Amino acid sequence: MTFRIAVGGIHTECSTSSPALMQIEDFRVLRGMDLLEAEYFNFLRKEGVEHLPLLHARAVPGGPVSRHTYDAFKSEFLSLLRASLPLDGLYLAMHGAMNVEGMDDAEGDWISAAREVVGPDVPIAASYDLHGNVTQQIIDQLDIFAAYRTAPHIDVRETMIRAWSMLVETLRTGIRPGIAWAPVPVLLPGERTSTEDEPARRLYAALADHDSIDGILDANLMVGYVWADEPRGTACAVVTATDRIAAAKAVEAIAQSYWDAREEFHFGPTTASLDEVLDLAEQSQTTPVILADSGDNPTGGGVGDRADVLKALIERGFAGAVVGGITDKPAVEACFAAGIGATISLRIGGSLDPASPSVQTQATVRRLDDPGPETERQAVVEISGITVILAARRRPYHNLVDFQRHSIDPRKVRLLVVKSGYLSPELAPIAKPNLMALTDGVINQDIERLVNRRRKQPSYPFQKDFEFQAKARFSSRWTNKT
Repeated sequence: MTFRIAVGGIHTECSTSSPALMQIEDFRVLRGMDLLEAEYFNFLRKEGVEHLPLLHARAVPGGPVSRHTYDAFKSEFLSLLRASLPLDGLYLAMHGAMNVEGMDDAEGDWISAAREVVGPDVPIAASYDLHGNVTQQIIDQLDIFAAYRTAPHIDVRETMIRAWSMLVETLRTGIRPGIAWAPVPVLLPGERTSTEDEPARRLYAALADHDSIDGILDANLMVGYVWADEPRGTACAVVTATDRIAAAKAVEAIAQSYWDAREEFHFGPTTASLDEVLDLAEQSQTTPVILADSGDNPTGGGVGDRADVLKALIERGFAGAVVGGITDKPAVEACFAAGIGATISLRIGGSLDPASPSVQTQATVRRLDDPGPETERQAVVEISGITVILAARRRPYHNLVDFQRHSIDPRKVRLLVVKSGYLSPELAPIAKPNLMALTDGVINQDIERLVNRRRKQPSYPFQKDFEFQAKARFSSRWTNKT
């Protein structure tokens, strides 16, 4: 028998403090065979399975998604889903921290709409980022759930395979699993919950022990997303299982372990104010020093257009520094108009968020990168011995190739500045030392000072003096299971 499984989803992370709404052009959209052949999805090859690729939209984290953008993607996805019927299963590759104008639970809306189309009998599996937020509405629509177990995320493909494999096995055996979850009133930033550091390292390592219990298929610990001021923001444990009693025990143990460890979470790298980490960088006898501009990290929802770190470097005369990079389309256009070798008066920063600081300076154009579309252009400029990479669109500079593309070897520079929180798996091993600056921005790490209008209360660390005992909740689709 051949099983018909549709594949699609939407994947991004949104800070509600960012004024830069995400539009259709901010997403990379995969449709049809392009989806099946993409790096993340090319594992979808199995005898006895007919995969029906629908639509998958993915964007670098940022501000909220504009309503018309979300509605356009959802409408297209549902149209393709209806056209693919009848189905045996549906796999959704999601993130979990998308915020849409006028909505409190965008993923809940998306998954519920998919459930309405496929009906109650078709199993739906979803994969999530561990920084996603989960709600009862989401759990009530799903049969299978799997989330990343690493931060930095080095198990994205593995997680997708876990979710998909459980779905295939469900169809093959006819044994329908269910989902239990337990919210935990804790909201911490990813930079304090990296699985490279304790206590997250041991908490996530323990998930495999739960997986080995009879009746448990997949155990998960969700950190949640702190920079969205919305009611659903929370950490939680989620378990996919075939045994309801085992699921309840496991999900409560995972949730309670996170709560009990809440005061142990700290930043992994050396962390201080911008001035303090720049002092350390100047005094360092080893290179490369890598400095993370944490408040403006685009992979956490930061705008990516702030120039406060650049301004500080200029004021210190920090020759030998490389800044990668700052999003500023007008500055890139000015560099292309001037040409390589030209020295021009350039305003850098504040191109997307009027509140972002900028720098007015003389810059020499050293390199122009034009891969085709104007939105993909980049320019490299030099300012008093400081090299700055400018990008026409929001993007991270977290991998070696991002710099090597511009003939820059990060391993040979004095100071490398990246808009990041914890460093990527490629940059962390070469950092000598790894410094994180507590900079301003829409994902400021000083979370206890965040405006808290809509998050559920109480929640640690916004409030600290309250008690909690984990309690399992179940998917409504699992009410009759034993």
